Amino acid sequence: MTKEDTQSVSKLKEFYFEHKRMPTYRELADLMHWKSKFSAQYWVKKWLAAGIVEKDSSGKLLPGSIFRPVKVLGTVQAGWPSPAEEEMVDTISLDEWLISNREATFMLKVTGDSMIDAGIRPGDTVLVHRGKQPRSGDVVVAEVDHEWTIKFFVQNGKSGKISLKPANKNYDSIVPQEELRIAGVVTSVIRKYY
Repeated sequence: MTKEDTQSVSKLKEFYFEHKRMPTYRELADLMHWKSKFSAQYWVKKWLAAGIVEKDSSGKLLPGSIFRPVKVLGTVQAGWPSPAEEEMVDTISLDEWLISNREATFMLKVTGDSMIDAGIRPGDTVLVHRGKQPRSGDVVVAEVDHEWTIKFFVQNGKSGKISLKPANKNYDSIVPQEELRIAGVVTSVIRKYY
């Protein structure tokens, strides 16, 4: 997908999750800042071919597979094995479950191993909430002395002094010498196994 494709699909998903329905062609043209409904028809053809949207028998747009929630089939024991039965418990949209404020959320891919003991590994993707005020113990993405890092935010209650603590004994805590800018608080970690 091109950058334009990605941006248009992102806007389409935002509309869908905000309004709980797909836009009309007119709304689609307005949403994307296109001059006519013909542009919307062109994009809808592309999206139909890619499975991003579908149409019902009357030609009305329906969400495609990327909008569908994932089934929650129950629970699984992480301790001693126990008998389990599959049952349909609920459905969830991962976007709605993981993201509370779409406009303030961004994703970053993790490199390095300084947070492995916190379950954040190289290759993971983190969701970061921009503008959220960090509390001591939160995992943050920060620019410290002109370099970016992901670490635990630690604030000393008495002195108010701030440090950034790794979750790997091979690394030392970072105490800002010149500047500290918190880009956001990590709200989720996503890992794909294959």
